[in-house]
Amino acid sequence: MEAIKITVFQAYLFWENVEKNLNNLSLRLSALKEKTDLIILPEMFNTGFSTNVEKCAETMNGPTMHWMYEHAKAYGCVIAGTLTIKENDKYYNRFVWMYPDGNYVHYDKRHLFGMVNEDEVFTAGTSRVVVELKGWRICPMVCYDLRFPVWSRNLGGAYDLLVYTASWPDKRSAHWRTLIPARAIENQAYVIGVNRVGYDGNEVYYSGGSMCISPVGDVVYYKPEDEDLYTFTLNPTELIKSREQFPFLKDADSFTL
Repeated sequence: MEAIKITVFQAYLFWENVEKNLNNLSLRLSALKEKTDLIILPEMFNTGFSTNVEKCAETMNGPTMHWMYEHAKAYGCVIAGTLTIKENDKYYNRFVWMYPDGNYVHYDKRHLFGMVNEDEVFTAGTSRVVVELKGWRICPMVCYDLRFPVWSRNLGGAYDLLVYTASWPDKRSAHWRTLIPARAIENQAYVIGVNRVGYDGNEVYYSGGSMCISPVGDVVYYKPEDEDLYTFTLNPTELIKSREQFPFLKDADSFTL
């Protein structure tokens, strides 16, 4: 494993406006002053969190996928975030992990938020995904997945970094601030949560709170309110040290989903 440089973009999103969001993201990303290995964007970064799939859905050959490829290539890094995808007459809240060469891996959100009928419109994913970057094994998840520790359990030390891209409302921000450190500590992994800011088209307010928490619960990065484009470096030393000193994962309950 090598040190890895990660950029999080806690963005304001324009409601159901792909062109405006992609233009804003492009403008803000142009301010990057240093090389990064990974850029993480909020959930549904191109539209805001909307269940209006007829308006917001794209295909895997749509404009947002092309935008991700163009920017991953331009910055020489992975770009990750979710968008609404239509595939075989079904809709998915799909996390896309786009490499600079145009190859990609995707994860479909497992836990769909029934309080806003996401589960009635979208199809839930059935498989976890682990990708690799600079020797780091990284597990992507989406927003509501954060509430379900069984799904994210680090069985057998399968991953080193857990990433949640989210549209997590301010009214439940205390849960966000509590659950992300819990996932880091219980799974002995770094955890990054990237949220959005501002109001959406339903007047729901998002206060950000994007963060990175170390395997022992230390805060590497935390930003409440306001847009923020921030780059930090994760070094594997603390991860390896914590797992060697406190080998909790070997005592975890085994189970099959």
